[in-house]
Amino acid sequence: MTSNDFKNGLTIEYEGKILKILEFMHVKPGKGNTFVRTRVRDLRSGAVLDMRFDAGIKIEPAQIDKHEMQYLYADGQNHVFMNMETYEQVEIPGSHIEDELRFLVENMIVKVTCFKDEILGIDLDDKVVLEVVDCVPGVKGDTKTNATKDATLETGYVVKVPLFIEKGERIIVSTENGTYVSREK
Repeated sequence: MTSNDFKNGLTIEYEGKILKILEFMHVKPGKGNTFVRTRVRDLRSGAVLDMRFDAGIKIEPAQIDKHEMQYLYADGQNHVFMNMETYEQVEIPGSHIEDELRFLVENMIVKVTCFKDEILGIDLDDKVVLEVVDCVPGVKGDTKTNATKDATLETGYVVKVPLFIEKGERIIVSTENGTYVSREK
């Protein structure tokens, strides 16, 4: 494949890195050769990079596999996941999944992403349901303002919620930006 075949979400192997294309744009300057301006995420480090590829250069696609696994428990700095089909267990260092740990609870089903035999990280659903374990009581009748309060979730993550949310309720939280979405129905 060439740089002309880029699509959003495509994963490539380039200069020893595994990159996921977030966005791209073909640029035809007045002088000089055509090139592809690309924003990519390094799947090993999580860093977002701006890169430039000459038009038409050969790029190797990277085959990323996703396995459905269940989160079992934390074992020190590592987190243990079990493949739902083979019952094989794998350990992922906490440093690889720092952001996802805010929303991860035991027995949750996630997709573990792998490149060949290397585990790159995990993918969570867009929204997860978590229990509120601590928050200050709401003030009755204060519904005219969009006032919010801090609520601590079962994972230890603190999120802003409306005043009517109480301790013990289950709420839906966005994993993309870590914000409150709604109560669980």
